[in-house]
Amino acid sequence: MEVKARVIVASSEAWSVGTRTLASLVATDGTAAQTHALMLARPVASMRDLADAVHALCAVHGSPDRRLPTLDAADAALQNWIVRVAGVRADERAFLARLAADVGPIPSTPGHAATEAALLAQRQVLDRLSASDRAGCALGAAVGLTLDWVAIRAVLDNAARRLFGTGPETTHEFARQIAALLAQAPLPSGVERAMLFGAEQLLAQHRGLWHLLEARASARDRA
Repeated sequence: MEVKARVIVASSEAWSVGTRTLASLVATDGTAAQTHALMLARPVASMRDLADAVHALCAVHGSPDRRLPTLDAADAALQNWIVRVAGVRADERAFLARLAADVGPIPSTPGHAATEAALLAQRQVLDRLSASDRAGCALGAAVGLTLDWVAIRAVLDNAARRLFGTGPETTHEFARQIAALLAQAPLPSGVERAMLFGAEQLLAQHRGLWHLLEARASARDRA
């Protein structure tokens, strides 16, 4: 994915309390801190477990109808980032769909009906977050997803390398850009709190997803 907007590099001291907390929250409570996700990013990861993760992520994040974040009175650079969320999401959905088609069927696992119900519940939570009318909540979820997607892409890229030898360009630059933009354009404290809440809820769903996938992998190993 081409990134046309200029990335503004800002020192950590320029971060407001809310955005600094959001970034540290993703680092400590997001996908990069989940044991199963780290295992799936390794070259020796089981293709069966990778397939399970691809299909689960597709189920949770494959919706083309999820509302885009909005924020009144944001500066032009931040508004430009928000506008570009739609294109990045579309590219990632296409990547997920290609992986899901080529990685094979969902691995047979005990308790699959309960898994489907859990994934549906997670998807519904994310839909509600994206539709939140609280100023900053949906944007916080979108920012949290963008930052956490860097670690998720490590898993997806591992699957892509195993299947195709390579994958599309990563979203790392898009994640770095929003971090820099928030550092450059501090927001009202109420909006920052709402953003933090949205990100917390998003990351809670991701933690639940990785725990679920880890339990499914263990169940397959025992079967």
